[in-house]
Amino acid sequence: MRIVASVEYHGTDFDGWQKQDQGRTIQQCVELAFSKVADHSVSVQCAGRTDSGVHAVEQIIHFDTESFRENHSWVFGVNSILPDDINLNWVKQVDSEFHARFSALSRYYRYIILNRVTRSALLKDFTAWEVHSLNEEDMSEAANFLIGKHDFTSFRATSCQSKTPIRHVRNLTVQRRGDFIFIDIQANAFLHHMVRNIAGVLIQIGSKKYPVEWAEDVLNARDRAKGGITAPASGLYLMKVQYPDKFNLPLCDTENFENFFNIEI
Repeated sequence: MRIVASVEYHGTDFDGWQKQDQGRTIQQCVELAFSKVADHSVSVQCAGRTDSGVHAVEQIIHFDTESFRENHSWVFGVNSILPDDINLNWVKQVDSEFHARFSALSRYYRYIILNRVTRSALLKDFTAWEVHSLNEEDMSEAANFLIGKHDFTSFRATSCQSKTPIRHVRNLTVQRRGDFIFIDIQANAFLHHMVRNIAGVLIQIGSKKYPVEWAEDVLNARDRAKGGITAPASGLYLMKVQYPDKFNLPLCDTENFENFFNIEI
């Protein structure tokens, strides 16, 4: 049978999602926990690999197993083994047609900026701090240039292994709530560092280092060297992944996250 699951994690103390020969990774911890509960070696596939320091409200994974467990047994059994900075939200049995990565219609990320003159001791792992005052209206106007199907070479890491730089950004918004600025972006898929590089460009525009039109100039340059800074990983969250309705997956429960930052998703 194929099992799909929702995983939440605090990414600060991990070397990213993908398991490596050295370093602590989320995939390694998740596979170890599922393997113990399944009583055999488990290999999981995810909707999208996240970098070191990046968080997830809902990462979607799947794996195949011949071991039958009730859904609640999977959840409580795996959570009893996982470290405190990873949590399994739910599991569901699906047919073999489902694939966490290739069945996904879109991914949705949120980037959170704490914009005030002093840093936060409590939020240092969960936001990116920007001391210079940011104009969210300029950032929002600049974001409009990046919506649509484009070549995002200027916003991909030089180490990105994707075969094509073409991505379709379906939604990109910038909102302010008090000292917090939220950059929300939804696309069919993302390149390596794409969201953090977009955030970096918008931050520079918001701080008046560049005009609004610079976002379009960077996009059209198709040159990473023209793209400016890569924003810190601490502010980035994989929020949810959209799949076809036929799979009937549970809805992402983001109430606690929304209440914490006082903004709806």
